[in-house]
Amino acid sequence: MKAIMVMFDSLNRKYLPQYGADFNTLPNFQRLQDRSITFDTCYGGSMPCMPARREMHTGRYNFLHRSWSPLEPFDDSIPEMLKNNGVYTHLVTDHGHYWEDGGATYHNRFSTYEFFRGQEGDPWKGQVKDPEIPDTVNWRAGAAWRQDWINREYMQTKEQHSQYQTVEAGVEFIETNKAEDNWFVQIECFDPHEPFFSYDEHKERRPHTYDGDHFDWPDYRRVVEDEQTVNHVREEYNALLTFCDDSLGRVLDTMDANNMWEDTMLIVCTDHGLMIGERGWFGKNIQPWYDETIHTPLFIYDPRNVAAGERRESLVQTVDFGPTLLGYFGVDLTDDMRGKDLAPVIANDEPVRESGLFGMFGGHTCVTDGKVVYMRACATPQNQPLFNHTLMPMHMNTLMSVEELSKSELIDPLPFTKGAPVLKLPAGSWGSPVAFGTLLYDLETDPDELEPLRDPELELRMIRLMVDAMVANEAPESQFERMGLPLTSDAVTEEHLLIEKQWAQVQSGLQQALPAEEFPKDRLGVHTPISELFENPAVKGMLTQALPIPAGMMSRLGSMTLWQMSVMNPAMGEQALKGLDMGIQQAVAAGAAAGQPA
Repeated sequence: MKAIMVMFDSLNRKYLPQYGADFNTLPNFQRLQDRSITFDTCYGGSMPCMPARREMHTGRYNFLHRSWSPLEPFDDSIPEMLKNNGVYTHLVTDHGHYWEDGGATYHNRFSTYEFFRGQEGDPWKGQVKDPEIPDTVNWRAGAAWRQDWINREYMQTKEQHSQYQTVEAGVEFIETNKAEDNWFVQIECFDPHEPFFSYDEHKERRPHTYDGDHFDWPDYRRVVEDEQTVNHVREEYNALLTFCDDSLGRVLDTMDANNMWEDTMLIVCTDHGLMIGERGWFGKNIQPWYDETIHTPLFIYDPRNVAAGERRESLVQTVDFGPTLLGYFGVDLTDDMRGKDLAPVIANDEPVRESGLFGMFGGHTCVTDGKVVYMRACATPQNQPLFNHTLMPMHMNTLMSVEELSKSELIDPLPFTKGAPVLKLPAGSWGSPVAFGTLLYDLETDPDELEPLRDPELELRMIRLMVDAMVANEAPESQFERMGLPLTSDAVTEEHLLIEKQWAQVQSGLQQALPAEEFPKDRLGVHTPISELFENPAVKGMLTQALPIPAGMMSRLGSMTLWQMSVMNPAMGEQALKGLDMGIQQAVAAGAAAGQPA
């Protein structure tokens, strides 16, 4: 038996013809649909990138206990389990997070692996001289932005691009080992994740009118651009999708040429989607995990149950991918795994789960039964208590600081840490889910999640479903407290309802950004870069109290203005922004009276 996984990052199902996108022509995704089973109710779990990969490895949710992190010493890694049971496992990828601090323990679980460099500001090519950067629509600055323009100089042709090279290496592995048995290859492309960098042959397939500045890398924020600009960046995404479609075709061609459909499983999947102007948003992570980002495409071909061109309605999740591979190769799941082998769904659409949790550490905790989605905000604006539980004290691309570690405590083992005690560290989040309120959607009447409901009876049912799922997945008590939930579903009462209490936030979270014209630009204020504001001692003192910015974030946020921050983070609403602007004027006046320079 053999298995191939082709994984694309940030693949929005609503841009695929197989899920209704009649504005796109992607012939190789059509070939894939004709050969495989298309899943209509697949949801992500732990968001975003590396948390999703951790649950692919472990068959467990990540976001209830931990933020972005490496694999832990107590984790069961499915590629490693396959390797230890006689299945050769190989990873080829250009996903740069694997070689950062927060992803550094994943690739070594495979038998072998190959990396390809250059995506999204990957610190790849060394160049002291600043690159030439055109005028752009986005607000990006800093090292990753600079580095990305350096990297592009080394990817002048399609064949030099890391996506092309990743797929080429995957095809090479397949061709080299086509006569062998018992292997799994994961061909993992960072595209179509932003930036949406492609070539003329791809852009020519998506002709459109645009006369603005360069724009292929949207910020994570609300949209303040005009319709033509939004359409342009969508077409840049669509052009990159044609590149991905070509790459998928090369894998399908290889399977066709070698008659591999008789004994080879194929999984084509993603970690999450991306918002490209939908609901007035770009990106992910800040806003709730709406349908565009969490309801994902999935295609599986299983040589044991050939069902070419069929669809499945049963609820499945990312956390089920690894257990499905274990079942396919005849390896038992561990007791700590909560994901399900999808063989019954593949065979005859037999459900394997009643519900699925999803969310991001410190964000909304969400549950779906495939027909209703409930996204619960934290009970208070403080979004506490919140703790990381880990033996690998790292963030995405840094080690945890000594200050963070000084506040940690070693606690008794958790149910899934195999007897090992863990560090419990206080944690925070960027913004608060309360800014969007608690959301409830009926997917049967509102599949696009456009009309949030106020239905106490339905909310009670979904709260009980959520609590049962959190208990089954051994969520720490602090998460129940943060979400204002009891520890058992039979203790849920009307006092645990949140939608009505947070309805004002639900409505404000749907609003667009405050227009820039609301504030003057000819003085220190909310249109002044934060780094410049901090040069005024009186203003710095005021902002440090009103808007604490961690020192490590100043390099990323210093070039931004407070108005731009409010566009990114709805928790900084109209009143807060106007209050900050007034506070700046008062601080400047007080400083001038004290003889401080303006």
